[in-house]
Amino acid sequence: MSRTEDVASLRDEYELVERAGHLLAGADDFACAANDLHTWSAMQKFAEELPRPRKLRVRKVYLSRVLLDPAGAEHLRMLREFGAEVRISDHEINETILLDNRVAILAAGPGYTVTTKPDLVRGIASLFETAWRASTAMAAYETRFAELRQYTPQLLHLLSSGSTDEKAAREMGVGLRTYRRRVAELMEVLGATSRFQAGALARDAGLL
Repeated sequence: MSRTEDVASLRDEYELVERAGHLLAGADDFACAANDLHTWSAMQKFAEELPRPRKLRVRKVYLSRVLLDPAGAEHLRMLREFGAEVRISDHEINETILLDNRVAILAAGPGYTVTTKPDLVRGIASLFETAWRASTAMAAYETRFAELRQYTPQLLHLLSSGSTDEKAAREMGVGLRTYRRRVAELMEVLGATSRFQAGALARDAGLL
């Protein structure tokens, strides 16, 4: 992205890394909001390959369903070990990267929008800060999600198979009330209002 552009539309994340990666390389403050681990995967890989040590403050807020995936939960723990501040939100997030509050990158479908326009950046930064304040430190979720992660794969399989609740409960080796409670917990974390929607959201999150 040239210095004269206020707003640029990029086709995909690889073009984003190619044209805006130098902005990340020179940043001192990195803030990221994401609903899953896929939206910014190339940028994440690029960041991990930057020379260390760097004086870089990193804040990341993710949707809570990321913690349903053991690999996702482990990735977030690694981020914390590297010094990143990680928070979890129960509400959908505007997927955003902010660099030094001077550059804003927005996920827009399959592509991305990069802006350095001060008014736009300030507005986007304000939305991020609101989401950050409303989110919860990851550590507070760990106990709650430890058990949920264990039975999520089997539970999603049973839901997608069309088994009756009674049959699914028997296969899981739990009572009917426990099975239905677990389904309700999973739907709540996924933000689903129906079992069908839960399956669709689980696929979007890479859980199926």
